[in-house]
Amino acid sequence: MTVKSSVDNKSSGRPLLQLEHLSVASKKSPSHYLVNDVSFSIEAGKTTCVVGESGSGKSLTALSVMGLLSKQLQLSNGKVLFNDAELGLLDLAHLDAESLRKIRGAKIAMIFQEPMTSLNPVLTIGYQIGESLTTHLGLKGAALKIRIASLLEMVGIPVDRANSYPDELSGGQRQRVMIAMSIACEPQLLIADEPTTALDVTVQAQILKLLDELKNRMNMGMLFITHDFGVVADIADNVVVMFRGKIVESGTKSDVLNYPQHPYTKALLACVPDVDGIKPLQPIDYRWLDELSPVALLEEEKL
Repeated sequence: MTVKSSVDNKSSGRPLLQLEHLSVASKKSPSHYLVNDVSFSIEAGKTTCVVGESGSGKSLTALSVMGLLSKQLQLSNGKVLFNDAELGLLDLAHLDAESLRKIRGAKIAMIFQEPMTSLNPVLTIGYQIGESLTTHLGLKGAALKIRIASLLEMVGIPVDRANSYPDELSGGQRQRVMIAMSIACEPQLLIADEPTTALDVTVQAQILKLLDELKNRMNMGMLFITHDFGVVADIADNVVVMFRGKIVESGTKSDVLNYPQHPYTKALLACVPDVDGIKPLQPIDYRWLDELSPVALLEEEKL
């Protein structure tokens, strides 16, 4: 389904991705929202970081964009507006399965959290990188091999490892393969779901630098899911803070990190250790939920 607009797509100034009042619920309990009234946008060439603790709805929001919700869940409300350079403004929430398959991988790609569970252990990494190139771009033979080699070089993996299997690579190399797969068709939007969680600090820094370089080179918009404010400080342009399926605060990186407004954002930042190791580590204090007045609680429900 294409959303018609009276303004030309390329000159309308619309963001690359815009979520409007997105809600996700269980089919068995349709009144129980796992993601509730989520709205934010992503610009081309910019990174929006979505932060929050486990279970806050970060990954479900990303999966809703990709149309990859499990069969037990449903998109109950809202729009997922994707400003495609060729097709115009699309509401991904109302596209049929076949149309979504054509967009996934080609125009919107996703890097999943754990590469070892995302990569097929019985297929070489070269084959797996080439699948989307063949499916979306029709590349075969020598042209396909050249493109695979180029992608491996781009993410810092020797070309001769194209015939290697996932278990023959380190964790950092597997994540680089996932990145190569995701950018193979040069998507306009890249979704990264905690891609550095299982990596050591040195490799994490390399992956973050690589993603930022690729984003700038390709002018991609990036939706980066994390619980690490150190990562946010490194790569974010804008920040969205989620708690219990809702957005409790959003803004530029500087505003959210330096001038947090919501008690939950302040609690998250209080958990971040300082460089010198002087600041004592503190668990999140949820007592602010009890301390909120009935009026404030009502306002929370409206967020």
